[in-house]
Amino acid sequence: EVDFMESGGGSVQAGGSLKLSCTSSEFSFDDSEMGWYRQAPGNECEMVSWISRSGDNTDYSDSVKGRATISRDNAKNTLYLQMNSLKPEDTAMYYCAARGRRTSGWVWRDRLAYDYWGQGTQVTVSS
Repeated sequence: EVDFMESGGGSVQAGGSLKLSCTSSEFSFDDSEMGWYRQAPGNECEMVSWISRSGDNTDYSDSVKGRATISRDNAKNTLYLQMNSLKPEDTAMYYCAARGRRTSGWVWRDRLAYDYWGQGTQVTVSS
């Protein structure tokens, strides 16, 4: 287990913004590709964003593309997800995830491709 700690969630009205953060005192982020996924009650997990080890490459699910920005500060060992124009359908528990393996042929949208994740932070968007 790792001590990922997500924060920044909360309750906002539709159209609002939140910036999620994820950090760890035990796990070094700079050697891992990382991402954010979310899960709402009764729904499957959805990977919403991925960032490369250097931060030079990112990608997003269609559901958040244009509204979310993933970033990382390896010096601070912190991962971020800026969410704007929030919608009620964004309501979910959000988790950061890290991939420890260095094998090829994996797909960032596959949550099982990640080896470590945190306890999550709740995002609730009201209409």
